[in-house]
Amino acid sequence: GAVYLGYGNLVQKRKKDKVSLRIPNERLYKILGILGISRQSHVVIYDDMGGLNAGRFYWELERIGHPRVSVVDGGLVKWILEGRKVDNKNVTRKPVQYAAADKIHTNDIDLAGVRKALASGSHTLLDVRSKEEYVGHPKFKRTGHIPGAHLWSWDESVAFDKGFVLKPKAQLEQSLAGIGIKDKSQPLLLYCNSGHRASQTYMTLKHLGYTNIKLYDGSMAEYGRDKQAPIKQGARP
Repeated sequence: GAVYLGYGNLVQKRKKDKVSLRIPNERLYKILGILGISRQSHVVIYDDMGGLNAGRFYWELERIGHPRVSVVDGGLVKWILEGRKVDNKNVTRKPVQYAAADKIHTNDIDLAGVRKALASGSHTLLDVRSKEEYVGHPKFKRTGHIPGAHLWSWDESVAFDKGFVLKPKAQLEQSLAGIGIKDKSQPLLLYCNSGHRASQTYMTLKHLGYTNIKLYDGSMAEYGRDKQAPIKQGARP
């Protein structure tokens, strides 16, 4: 009975620099309506990628203030491992008109906002890419991480050997505490390369009870193109 939404429908290429960013709200409302999703719908999301695609859609729905959203822990991987039913039928639902919320939840931040956060020290930055990406390549000037950002790779949160479910909360909280992330109300700013992996981490942190999180949608794909934006190489923030 699940309807399909491809990840590519949630992002768009900005022509001037080919950076992928989120689609406009009106386009998202139209997509939801085509899928038969109204503001009264309880949307249950899953993928087979440890939450990468599900996290992106979760972030989008929270941003537009959709009231009821759940994510299947482990997604299709866990579902199949438990011997549950699957089929290959193409499912469509009757289109509806999606009604926009009166207020948009500000859970994203743009390049200007990142610059301001860096200048003021108002946010703790989390880089959720791989260690290799974080450290950067010594032969290239525009590789590495945003100065001050802590490394917490997105896949640290997933138990791939147990059906792609999230690791236990206590284990994740201990891992975050190891890089100084303890206060669940502290302002956090997440980024990766395109906002894809960072959205999975966003969902994970919300699951853990963190309340003040913003995702930098343009991430390093945009930040790295700005030659005035400082970049640091090496394993330290």
